[in-house]
Amino acid sequence: MSRRGRKATLPAGPHHRPVVLAEDGLRICHRDKRGVVRNYDFGVLPVAPALQRSLAATFAARCAPGGGWDAADTGFNIWVLIRAFAKFVSEQENPPGDMDEITAALWSSWRLSRPTTNTGYRQVKTLSNFLLSNERLPQPVRDAMAKRLQKAKPQEKAYQPEEFTEIRITARRMFRAALLRIRENTRHLDAWRNGAFEPGSRDWLIGEALESLARTGHVPRYAQASGKMVVVNRYRLALGGAKPEATWQRLYLSRMECTSLAVLLVAEQGLNATTVAELPVPRATPDSGEGGGFPVYRLELEKRRRGGGRHFETRNLTDFGADSPGRLITEALEATAHVRAFVAAAGSGPDRLLAWHERYASNGRVDPETPRVGPFAFGLAKSAGTHWAVEVGLAGSPMRRTRKTVNVLHRREPGQNTQDTHDRVYVMNEPQTQQAAVPVIADGATAALEAARRTVFRARLTDGPEAGEQQTATTGCTDYDNSFFTPPGSGCGASFLLCTACPNARVHPGHHARLAYLHLALESLRTVLEPTRWDADWSDAHARLEDLKGRLGKALWTASLAEATAEDRMVVDHLLNGHYDL
Repeated sequence: MSRRGRKATLPAGPHHRPVVLAEDGLRICHRDKRGVVRNYDFGVLPVAPALQRSLAATFAARCAPGGGWDAADTGFNIWVLIRAFAKFVSEQENPPGDMDEITAALWSSWRLSRPTTNTGYRQVKTLSNFLLSNERLPQPVRDAMAKRLQKAKPQEKAYQPEEFTEIRITARRMFRAALLRIRENTRHLDAWRNGAFEPGSRDWLIGEALESLARTGHVPRYAQASGKMVVVNRYRLALGGAKPEATWQRLYLSRMECTSLAVLLVAEQGLNATTVAELPVPRATPDSGEGGGFPVYRLELEKRRRGGGRHFETRNLTDFGADSPGRLITEALEATAHVRAFVAAAGSGPDRLLAWHERYASNGRVDPETPRVGPFAFGLAKSAGTHWAVEVGLAGSPMRRTRKTVNVLHRREPGQNTQDTHDRVYVMNEPQTQQAAVPVIADGATAALEAARRTVFRARLTDGPEAGEQQTATTGCTDYDNSFFTPPGSGCGASFLLCTACPNARVHPGHHARLAYLHLALESLRTVLEPTRWDADWSDAHARLEDLKGRLGKALWTASLAEATAEDRMVVDHLLNGHYDL
């Protein structure tokens, strides 16, 4: 209702709250904000029917609008945990019949059955949060869940420089070869459309096959009696075969080549793999600076785990030449241009930068929620990084380690994280960062020590003159020939102001008055000199006298200042005017 009391206009057509839980109380349909649908059947869980329904009701409440699970992946990941928990429960000697029969001992057993890794930690925390949302969960179980769970130390480490370089080279080589292939065949297609080839020639047949490929996603083919699709013979001969590299790969990226592009995006921008998979097609605007003509791409990034109001972030990348931040975006747009043209002709499709041609539409390698239009898939399948690693000979998916390498060792700033998360999760536990910090810490400690030597009073306090002590303008000296500031045996050539920083110096009550007056004189200079000049020439000597004043006490210092003689004032004036300098 508006502020004037008028009812708001209802949208056209019937609108109902989506039904999540079926009438049988076991089947759930979860549709997230992006339109991705996941169906679950709790009747297949190996637990008592009452517990099946309790779990289903709790699950449905979270899947419903406003329940907190805005992404289909969230529900699916917890469904996997529920299945594992149900299997564990079914193997117990006295399995619970419903939610209120779950015991603290059962939960503790489940907790101990999880691996002592970050994965195990997340499994326990995630499932406990899910079960806690059911009001019928007994209080002893809630108390057991509240016990602190030790988080495993992260085992993931950044790549060594040579490893990171090799990954980038491998990904670049694979994507670059695909880009050059698509660029060459695009030129051939444009030439065919402009009538550059004689009809019936081999180049003309290749051009006609490319036209069909751009329009339908396939070169000309026909169905055999068995239903198998076969490339028309004359085009197969012109193209040099019917394998992917001779047919659809001429204009489209393969799944592995698209994954190489994703690896490069992570390696250059330090983005999360999910963010890269969902990255919309960047829009380019002309650069308004001098020279002009350089495309500036606006990357719209989303990371749902950051919490409400902080999901979205934008970055501007400019392509001003080779190795510029935006050059990879330009190349990615060129490599996927034919897919976007196909989608535009089809009338609708997902707005994603990553797109590849899948040879078989139902080979089980693409996640069910991966958007598809015809023979094309968009984004990045969850297993793509693992498959790419197997292809190039890596031990595991490079996505997470590459992201950590970039943000910790190269960008050295948070990448879609808070500064606290960046420091605590990524930087502090990285061995390379720790090794690099050793000389920095050592330099800092050395600098602190040198500063202390300059600003801390190091002369020895005595009750009176020692035997053989020589008097200087400020203190007494017990070893003139072996100074801490000049080479041994050459005699001390340092300023008398440095006597208070020398362990050879001695200060007894006979020196207090002169040093107190020197302190006052330095204070006076501070009021008339430029701060930078005073800091450079007098601040260290003043700091040492401040230290001495603190040791002697304010009362004794004030009394000593009052006892300063004309000779003390004259010596201090000569000292400050440089009359004692060699």
